[in-house]
Amino acid sequence: MSSSSLAAVVLCAGKGTRMKSEKVKVLHSLLGRPLCWYPVSRAFELGADPVVAVVGYQADAVTGALREAFADKPIAFVVQAEQNGTAHAVRCAEGPLARHDGLVLILYGDVPNLRAETLSALAAAYRAGKGPLAMLTSRLADPTGYGRVVREGGRVKRVVEHKDASADERRLEEVNAGIYLVDSAFLWRSLSEVKAANAQGEFYLTDIIERAAAQGGVATVLAEADETAGVNDRAELAARAAVMRMRINTEYMRLGVTLQHPETTFIDQGVEIGPNTVIGPMVSIHAGCEIGANVKLGQGSILSRSTVGDGTEVKPYSVLEEAVVGPGCAIGPFARLRPGTTLDEGVHLGNFVETKKTRIRKGSKANHLSYLGDADIGAGVNVGAGTITCNYDGVDKHPTVLGDGVFIGSDTQLVAPVTVGAGAYVAAGTTVTADVPPDALVLSRVRQTIKEGWAAKKRAKQRR
Repeated sequence: MSSSSLAAVVLCAGKGTRMKSEKVKVLHSLLGRPLCWYPVSRAFELGADPVVAVVGYQADAVTGALREAFADKPIAFVVQAEQNGTAHAVRCAEGPLARHDGLVLILYGDVPNLRAETLSALAAAYRAGKGPLAMLTSRLADPTGYGRVVREGGRVKRVVEHKDASADERRLEEVNAGIYLVDSAFLWRSLSEVKAANAQGEFYLTDIIERAAAQGGVATVLAEADETAGVNDRAELAARAAVMRMRINTEYMRLGVTLQHPETTFIDQGVEIGPNTVIGPMVSIHAGCEIGANVKLGQGSILSRSTVGDGTEVKPYSVLEEAVVGPGCAIGPFARLRPGTTLDEGVHLGNFVETKKTRIRKGSKANHLSYLGDADIGAGVNVGAGTITCNYDGVDKHPTVLGDGVFIGSDTQLVAPVTVGAGAYVAAGTTVTADVPPDALVLSRVRQTIKEGWAAKKRAKQRR
């Protein structure tokens, strides 16, 4: 639909007491995004302009999260100061939409799994119908708690909430999903006439359906229950996440990514993965990651806001946090790349190597048991096992610089600030406390002493 003909209202004002949380429900995270991000995104995908978010509890926090996420989109906010029902919440959005004379899409901030295709079908049903409203419905084997769709002769007559329904009406399996596409003039006129004559004493949005049925009819689209299900507590949050996770995983597999065990692969929204990449079991890829083509991510690896270049292998149980990894690298197993790590092409970091705010250039290697922090490491450097950069003096952090082709022997301590010139050798067991010139050898060992027969004499003494 064109942006000039469609606006959207997303209801995000509820507290969500069943979440048992200090955080308002719509800000709880689902696959790297707040719940309310999903319906707002769907509205923009359909072409809504503007989208009005109705906020209430923790209004500043919800507004801030959505402004940050949709900084370049036409989004507006209104506050529902008192929670007087869904009709009252939608009516709060009338001000920002006063000049809009097209259609209004009504969504909920706690319904994350709606697909754009379903909303497009809703728009098509509206165009094919003769009335001022189209709605989504679902069928549930156990519809307890949901508003029932009451039909006469196959046509929607009204929606009755569960608490107001008769025994016969409660046996109906078709339920109201609460998702509407409605003519704006009809919407505001009908909302002004809604009364709180129900068991809850609230202004129900569903009351406008009976009015629409009398003015040309109500078009309906039957949607899968997994799509229209909301979130009321943390168990339902996990259930909604499981549906979305499998949807995401299936999409990547169809795009040429191998998931060795999709049931335990966790990929957030906002991730990019290239073709022919292989992802092992129990891998987590959080929002903001970009994974290239022909990459291997080993079992149990965790990646957060990191970039991995083509052809790189991240071996099992490695952790990447805000790291940039170039092509053809080998990471892990059990490596940790902390924020500020940048690896050029062909870098190898092996088991139990940790990096932080460190640039490592082409072809360099640190294959065993090392900590490299606040360092700039040149190309073709070999860092031996047990090497550490002593970058913190208790107050400040200091840099370590290793030139191209440097060889660092095992069990070396580089006491920053320090520079080792290109081509230099650092002997095993050395503590480097001063700059080393290029092509030099530096060592700081105590001279070795051998006392022949000492061990045999000690054992004999112990036996006596």
